[in-house]
This record gives sequence, C-alpha cells and structure tokens, in this order.
Amino acid sequence: MSDSRWLILLCTSRLGFALINTVYAALIPALRPAWGMSAGEAGAVQSAWHGGYIVSLVAASLFAGRFGARRTFLGMGWAACAGSLIFAFGAVDFTTAFIFYGLAGLFAGGSYVPGLTLIAERFPSSSRGRAMGAYIAAASLGYAVGLVGSSALADFGGSAAGFLLAVAGALLGQVLAVIVLRNTKNVVVDASVRGPIVSLASVVWLWQHKPARYVVIAYTFHAWELLGMWAWLPAFLSAAVALHTGGSATLAMAGASLAALTHLVSMIGSLSGGSWSDRWGRTQVILVMSLSSLCCSLVFGWLMVLPLWLLVMVALFYNLTAIGDSAIHSATLTEVIPPQHLATAYSVRSITGFGMGVLSPWLFGWVLDRVGAGGNPVDAWGWAWSLLGLVALVGPWATWRLHLAQVGSARNGSAGGRVGL
Repeated sequence: MSDSRWLILLCTSRLGFALINTVYAALIPALRPAWGMSAGEAGAVQSAWHGGYIVSLVAASLFAGRFGARRTFLGMGWAACAGSLIFAFGAVDFTTAFIFYGLAGLFAGGSYVPGLTLIAERFPSSSRGRAMGAYIAAASLGYAVGLVGSSALADFGGSAAGFLLAVAGALLGQVLAVIVLRNTKNVVVDASVRGPIVSLASVVWLWQHKPARYVVIAYTFHAWELLGMWAWLPAFLSAAVALHTGGSATLAMAGASLAALTHLVSMIGSLSGGSWSDRWGRTQVILVMSLSSLCCSLVFGWLMVLPLWLLVMVALFYNLTAIGDSAIHSATLTEVIPPQHLATAYSVRSITGFGMGVLSPWLFGWVLDRVGAGGNPVDAWGWAWSLLGLVALVGPWATWRLHLAQVGSARNGSAGGRVGL
C-alpha cells in the first residue's frame, strides 16, 4: 500500500473516532434546560471527558511503548467502541452524563498518540509535519460531522439518537483501522535499548533539558485554550444567534452548524500549519498561530454584539489558528526528544495538557455562572473567553524560549541545533 493511501485510510479512521469528542458539546444548549444543569455543571461533564482522556492518553503512550503503536491502536479501538455505546444509552441526566462521558473519554485515546507514532514511524522528518497535519485535520472534520450530525439526529430522536452517531463513528474507525494496519509492522523497541517505558529518570531529564521542558509547557497551554474553546464554541454561537434574532438560547442546531463550519475551515490550519513548519521551522509557525489565536480568545466574547456574519468570520479564524499548531507541537516533540524519553514525554504532556483541558471547560462555565448572574450575557461570555486567553499566554512564551534555546544550540554547533529553526 502506498504511503498516500495508507495515510488517507488512517486519517479517515481518526475521523470516525473523533465524533465522540463533540457530540456532547453540540447539545449543551439543549441539554442544560432539559437536564437542569448550570453552566458549571455543563462544563464539568466536558471536563469529565478530558479527565478520562488524560488516563487514556497516558495508557496509550505506555502501551505503545511496551506493545507497539499498531497493536495499541487496534486494541484500544475496541474499547472506544464500547465506551461510546455505554455513553449513548446511559447518559440521561447530569450525574449519568458526568460518569459515562468520563468513561467514554477513558477509552478514547488510542487513536491519538499511537496514530501519531505510526505516522512518525512511516514518514521522514521532511514530510512528517505535513502528514501529522493531515491527521489532525481529519479529526477536525470529525468534530464538524459530530456537531452537525448529533444535533440533527437529536432533533428527531432526542439526545440518545445524537449520541449514537459517536457509536457509528467509532465502529467505522475501527473497521478502517483493521484494514489499513493489516500489513503495517508493529514496531517495539527492544527493552535493553529503550530501558523503562516511563521512568523517574526520564521525567527528570525532561525538566532539566530546556528544549524538552519548553515544548511540553507550550503544548500544555495550547491544550488549555483549544479544549476550552471547543467545549463552549457551539453554545456561545447559539447564544449569539439568540441575541441577534430574539430567539431561544437553546438554538442548538444553529450554534452547532456554525461551530462545525469553523472546524471545517480549521482543517486548512492543520494542513497548512504542518506544511509551513516543514518549510519555515516549527517554532516560528507555532508562534504565529498561537499569538493569533490568543488575540481571538481575549476579545471573542466581547464581540458577541457584532453582526452575526462578522462574528462567524472571527470564529473561523479563531479555530483555524487555535488548531493550526497542534500537529507542529507533536512533530516538534518527536524531534526534540530522543526515542528513549519519548514515551515519558507523551505521558507527561498528556497529563499536563489535558489536565488543563479538564480545568478550562469547567472554569469557563464557572465564570459564566458568576458573571452571568448580573444579567448581562455579553459581560459573562466576554470574561469567560478572556480567561482562556490570559492563561494561554504562557504557551507562546514557552515556544519563544524553545526557539532561543535552539538558536543557541545552532550557534554552538550542536548536532541537534537545527531542529525547529
């Protein structure tokens, strides 16, 4: 099988698994009154997903290091199918949604880190950013399908019908994974070479090695902004539609459709960001993307009063730039950190990145509840979005420090100094 066909099939598999990520966010405007949830509780359900996902990503990193990325991808895929099925039929109120969406997250990480590892094993550094960008873009397409599809199905059969879309996506993803990975070698580094899969010594090395430390910190605060934005964008756009039309704030389909449009456009960011980083350097492109999305975070909520078409244009640019550096962070990780520390690095960044992703949707909702109690929705949304941007400022700072460290290594003639320049 050619590299191009292999990548297309793997990306389509990732698309199917990605549907579970947004089926709940699409229905937040409708589920809040139906289940009697506050904004904080609605955000907590999304946080439960990210909490489970942290464990899943760490497990996927450990399993991929011990048993190989191919075997991990396929094995955890079956668990993802089961988790999405339990969530679809079991979530009927805040408590059950909190438990079962967290459970679904607990099983969902097998298509992310192992998928990126499989790409890194197959593609050289010169084209790795572009290949990983395509993989991230496939997930964005899956998020868009999840948003629109779940909202449409929920209109006919309730939330369970909307959630069943995730089950269908997981099954499709698993079938395609079995096909595309049938003849793919399962690479397992010999234990005598790699040493322990995850070790305290590797954690210490990650902290003491400046480029490794900065790439993990940059990803952590990238995840804070991105995961908070994805959780609340459909609900925000629904509220904006209601504000401009005088309609109900439960216009879930309108908000989900507009948010889906931003995910479709964000595919350009993933594809272009990865390709640009192959050509112009990892850190330079990360800085452009992260600073652009930061500017959007800081002002996005306050722009709610703008004409709806203009607000949507900003949302398109926002999602494009917020996701545009995701693949670059992953490519940088594989190039800055040597193989013997890579499993630990994946585990640490999963814990820190998605740990922040646990906090951001909940804190966003908490701000909505507190500021919104005053009765001004623009203030509530404005401060909630600004919170994302203020905390995320750490990300570009860490990327700039990484850039300076690499420039210093290059000037000193280090063999690894060219990476990311």
